[in-house]
Parts: sequence; structure tokens; C-alpha cells
Amino acid sequence: MPFRPIFISVLLLFFVSCNQPQSSALPQTDPDNGGLFLPIGFGALVVVDSIGPSRHLAVNDNGDIYVKLRITSDAPGNVALRDTDDDGRADVVQPFGDYPNDGRFATEMRIHKDHLYFSSELVVYRQKLTPPSLVPTGKPEVILTDRYPIRWHNAKTLAFDNKGNMYVTFSAPTNACEDQRLTSLDPNKIVRGEYPCSQLKILGGVWKFDEDTPNQFQSDGQRYATGLRSIVAMSWNEDDNSLYAVNHGRDYLHNHAPQYFSRWQSAVLPAEEFMLIKEGDNFGWPYTYYDHFKQQRMVAPEYGGNGRKPAKGFNDPLMGLPAHWAPNDLLFYKGDQFPPRYRQGAFIAFHGSTNRTPYPQAGYIVAFIPFEDGRPTGDWEVFADGFAGVDTIEQMANARYRPMGLAEGPDGSLYISESKEGKIWRVLFTADPNKFGKAQLSAMEKRKSRSYLRVPDKQTDLLSTP
Repeated sequence: MPFRPIFISVLLLFFVSCNQPQSSALPQTDPDNGGLFLPIGFGALVVVDSIGPSRHLAVNDNGDIYVKLRITSDAPGNVALRDTDDDGRADVVQPFGDYPNDGRFATEMRIHKDHLYFSSELVVYRQKLTPPSLVPTGKPEVILTDRYPIRWHNAKTLAFDNKGNMYVTFSAPTNACEDQRLTSLDPNKIVRGEYPCSQLKILGGVWKFDEDTPNQFQSDGQRYATGLRSIVAMSWNEDDNSLYAVNHGRDYLHNHAPQYFSRWQSAVLPAEEFMLIKEGDNFGWPYTYYDHFKQQRMVAPEYGGNGRKPAKGFNDPLMGLPAHWAPNDLLFYKGDQFPPRYRQGAFIAFHGSTNRTPYPQAGYIVAFIPFEDGRPTGDWEVFADGFAGVDTIEQMANARYRPMGLAEGPDGSLYISESKEGKIWRVLFTADPNKFGKAQLSAMEKRKSRSYLRVPDKQTDLLSTP
């Protein structure tokens, strides 16, 4: 994978061996905020422009940044970044990672108890971080291996509960455990789902493992929760010591049951689910989906649903979020640089939809959900916009960037990665936090009228004849 010549320097080894202290002064933001639209009082700068397609990232206590690359070549699968002159921009860019890149949905990058944990599609690794070195030394230690072949939705997202446990996602590769063999003889041609769904034996859930035991397999862990189709955004919230995640809702309601769901309904349903996950919870996949307009869990059409049958006996999310937006990271803000209303709230990186045709694609933002007394206070807010670079996203390829990963720096800055080119932004607050309120949010609220953020009109927003 090519890197820009500016990153290659004879001083690299010297910089890598130095532990650069972080200045207390915030760096200067870019005049155009790196192309982002943010609430009044916030600014952004570009940390690095293009390190290659990237997934999640983590920021160490000294400001060093570690990024998981989305590659399948023999090149190193991770990148370490260091700012040596406190201008907020990475002037040391060091690829590393002595392990095989086994799939393009290699995802996780987390710092936990002085270790760097990261995941390919099939393996969770860790390495010890040893200051002042930037890059960890030695071969990565294998913590967990998925022995099954690579499949769709294979990202291994991690969370840690600070009691020695590591939570890992094992997502399902289908929309609703559909089985075309059951569909072919159906005169109504409604796609049918396997019952009971055999995928739930080893997929569609979150498993709990010991964070320190090497060479574990799925059978060494315990299933923590089930009925979860696909989770890439997951985080442990230290405020209430609980696991939270945002589930990718299923697709193709119209394709699977055109008698009951129009193309418009298929574009706006079902919800992406923001969930508080407790041990033993069952969120109903594949037998159900969540309708955020009705605020009800519904029976999936593959299992006898018609868009009007509520489902019972399953856990509900904290709130439903817009359909198909692809929530790919979740971060609870703990710092004090941002105004007080952001503390303890949740940032979500929406990677953006790919399959809402004949309507515009949607998402492609970083949203914020305020919390109060441990619960969301209401609707989601637009926090960072401008990634797509176009007003109407006809197809995913039209979007210049797709926000992917979130990390909080030691000074409370918010770092955002994107998956197309590997650009990273650092968002700072530079105004008086005590004067921040609704007026500063009003411009961002107006952005919800854009075609990629609002519910599409059934007729006027069509991109093609349905």
C-alpha cells in the first residue's frame, strides 16, 4: 500500500523511540474544519490525510494514535501515528503488524491495561505498549481465534468491563436466516426463514471471554446475549458498568415480502437499534425487527409477519435509529473539553447506507445522543457532517468519505476515522463551554432536512422509477 513521501524520513527511528509529551494548549483548527460541518464553537483539523482504507482507531494517554487498516495484502495491517511538534498533525506514520491480513473487515483497535488489542476478521490479537516506543515490539499474542471460514458481517468488535472480561461480537451473515429452499415452493413467493435458526448456535450474539487467556476459541467463552444480527459499534459504559451496542438492522423487506412492504418502506425500515445489553438478553433476530416509527418490535415477514404483527417476549432497544445507516462505532464521552451536555452522552459513527435505491443513500455522519440519568434524553443530533461531500448520495461510491471509527484523546478531543482513504480528523471545542446551548445547535438541526438525513418523500425523492 503506497504512503506519501512526506511520511518517509531518515529521522523516523529517532521519532519512534521518543515519547513526546502533550502540550496543554489546543492546536489550531483548519480554516475549513477539514471539510466538516460542526456545531458553533467546535473546530476540526486533519491529523493525517490518507493512510489507506481504515476501520477503528485508538488514542493513547500520550496522544499516539493506532489505526486498524482495511487491507488484504501482505502489508502491515496497523498504523501508528505520532505528533512530535504539538501542531495536532501526525508527522510520524509507521505501519506495523506481524500477522496475516485475513479479510477486509478487520476492524478493532483498542487500548486496555497498557495493551493494544486489535482484530482481523478471524483473530483477536494483543501487544504490550512500552513507552517511549511508538510501535509495540515482538509478535502479536493470539487471544481468540474464530475457527469458522470467513463470512459476511465477520467483524470482531471488542469491549472490556474492567473486571477481566472481554466481549466479542459474532455477527450473522444473513438478513433473517433466510433459506431459499423453503421459499421456492411458496406460491406467494415470500422468502422464508429457517426455524429454529441454526445460525444462532454460534452467531447472532455477543460472547464473553477472559481478556488475558491466550489461544481461546469460541467454545472457551460464554454467550452473553443473543438475537443480534450484526454489531460493529459496541462499547462498555463505565458510568453504569454496562455493555452498549448499536445493531445493524436487516435489509430487503420489500424484496423478501413485496405483498406487505413497498420499496419506500424497505428504505426507511427497520431501525438500527441502540441497545443496553444485559447478560441473557435476546433481541429477537431473525424472528423480529424493530419499527422505530411505531416504537414496536414486529414479527419478521420470513416468520409470518406482515408489517402489522407485534412480536412479544424479546428485549427492546433504548431507541430506534434511522434504517440502513450502518452504525460502525460507539463512544461514550468522558472528557471535559466539550460543553457539559456532551459528558456521558454517546457519539455514533454512521458509515452510511448502500441499498436504499430507488431513494438516496443516507447516513454518512457522526451523530450524538444526549444522556440523562443513564437514559437517552430524546432524538439523535447531527454532530459532524460533510463527509460525503455531495448533497444527494445516489450510491455509496458518490460519497467521498464514510465515517467509521471514534476515539477520545487524553485532552477530550474527538478523533474520527473514515474507511475509504484513511483520513483522520480531530475535533476540538474552542469557545466558552458555559455559553453553549440550543442556539449553537440550531444550524446542525437544520441539516436534518438534507436528502441523506431526512425520511424520504415517497414520490419526490425517487432517483428512478420504482
